[in-house]
Amino acid sequence: METKEQTVKNTHHGHAIKRFRRTLGIKQETLASEMGLSQALISTYEQRRVLNDEVIEHFAKALNVDPKLIKELEEDPVTYIIENNTFEKGSVGNIASTNENCGNTYNPIEQILELNKEKVTLYERMLELEKEKNTLMERLLKDKERV
Repeated sequence: METKEQTVKNTHHGHAIKRFRRTLGIKQETLASEMGLSQALISTYEQRRVLNDEVIEHFAKALNVDPKLIKELEEDPVTYIIENNTFEKGSVGNIASTNENCGNTYNPIEQILELNKEKVTLYERMLELEKEKNTLMERLLKDKERV
């Protein structure tokens, strides 16, 4: 008896559209204005795993690609992780970037220096405790020798 090997395609229509858009260097706002949609709606479509054929056709026409490519582009997890961890200014993946609307900044060097100071303080405290312990032990030893 033969067994048929079923291959399940790992496709995500929204991510495929996003990949084509990014490859072509088109921003969501630009694509939205070209398609007569809002930027928020483009973002929503890019997050959906399955889109109907009419929507795919509309995006394919705007991106000038074959709709079949959007439907059948398999999602490679490694590529997707790399694409979503960009280091462009203002991107979420950029740890040291600052957002104009947010006053929070993250500087890893400052945190490393702060951690180093804490470590030195703890070592100094441990050293003092060891000195006190040794002094106490010496005192107990001397007291025991007297008896």
